[in-house]
Amino acid sequence: MEQFISGDAQAFDALYARHRTGLHGFFRRMAGSRAAADDLLQVTFLHVVQARDRFDSRERFKPWLYAIARNAARDYLRLAQHRELGGDAAEPPLATAVAPNATDESDPAQAAALQKALAELPEAYREAVVMHQLEGLSFPEIAKAVHSTPGAVKVRAHRGYQKLREALAKLRGGQR
Repeated sequence: MEQFISGDAQAFDALYARHRTGLHGFFRRMAGSRAAADDLLQVTFLHVVQARDRFDSRERFKPWLYAIARNAARDYLRLAQHRELGGDAAEPPLATAVAPNATDESDPAQAAALQKALAELPEAYREAVVMHQLEGLSFPEIAKAVHSTPGAVKVRAHRGYQKLREALAKLRGGQR
């Protein structure tokens, strides 16, 4: 990131290449669709370019990047919720927009069940679970990204895992 701040365009390309796959997965799980994930990925990296002067080189890049990504996802979710409530059909409701990611899971049915269960979680729980379990961020890194404490993030993740298990159990029970 320091090289990019200094004007090295190839450094930005390297950052994008290193983080695009993980961020795209994060967005798919948070927003529920590949199209939204594609858009959110572009918005996030545009914000990285615009906010590069505010990056603190003493901090790690990944939590800073996920803070930007989190804000983009939250804005999208608020807009999608507004559209759902207002009846605007430009975007499908989140619960029906969830599509499985076959590259993440070997079993498409299991991937679809996971996506559906994630979509049912409250946003704060889904965010903690996705960032921790699926994107591999530590609790301190997540805490920096969401402007919270590691303890609070652990509680959200624990509750999210609990609700996720319950949702998956319901989904499995409904398929029999």
